[in-house]
Amino acid sequence: MSNTQTFVSQGNARHMIHPETGEKIYNRVPLVTWDFWLVKLLAVTVGETAADLINSSLGLGLTKTSLLMSVFLVAALFYQFAQKKYVPWIYWLTVVLVSVVGTLITDNFIDNLGWQFTPITTMFAFALGATFLAWYAVEKTLSIHSIYTFRREAFYWLAILFTFALGTSAGDQAAEGLGLGFLMSGIMYGAIIAVITGLFYAKQMNGILAFWLAYIVTRPMGASFGDFLSQPVANGGLGLGTIITSLIFFAAIALTVLYMTRSKEGEETVPTEEL
Repeated sequence: MSNTQTFVSQGNARHMIHPETGEKIYNRVPLVTWDFWLVKLLAVTVGETAADLINSSLGLGLTKTSLLMSVFLVAALFYQFAQKKYVPWIYWLTVVLVSVVGTLITDNFIDNLGWQFTPITTMFAFALGATFLAWYAVEKTLSIHSIYTFRREAFYWLAILFTFALGTSAGDQAAEGLGLGFLMSGIMYGAIIAVITGLFYAKQMNGILAFWLAYIVTRPMGASFGDFLSQPVANGGLGLGTIITSLIFFAAIALTVLYMTRSKEGEETVPTEEL
């Protein structure tokens, strides 16, 4: 690393100056803070209920809903990649859309192709593992603190997509396949996250591993609680419906992202050793 590299702070915006090109280098994804996990949990919950809302309540059907939301996701990813830095509203809009599409992918395997939960969960676990292996083989790191190139960001979003698809199938498998019900499934996954958190703070688990494990498990936890709120009482839910549940969580996401935008929460410089 060149000694000519300098750190520049302008207000709350933080970046590195590339030693050779003079380019400002920002991390393209947010810092992992308390509000990161809050919006992540809200996003995965609304991903489950919004997919059900568009598919069933609005009557588009699974295939049309999948195609429509995939188009929206591609458009959001195109704009996200064009930013070359973390911009809260487009980043979290992309996360919500990935959550919806990830849910729909799993639903297509179940409803349209007739797959069972176990092979779907296994398939996406292998797909996620292969993504991490390819990412590390090419970049020699899985750190989320150095997502500053197109290739690293592409690996990042592919991993995110597979975590949502995997989390959806794992959550449905626990709630429906194993008969635990929505509430108990959500509590179980919450307990797993608590264990991961405890191991991390006790320095018994690597930070990168803890992040990705927690990222995976928040998906089925959020989906389980989303189903618990939205599904009819006869099916083990509270009967709020997908419209009310989705609106509540969309509003909570919007308010939190507004706070992030105003406070510049989540902006991060790229570590010097990564350049």
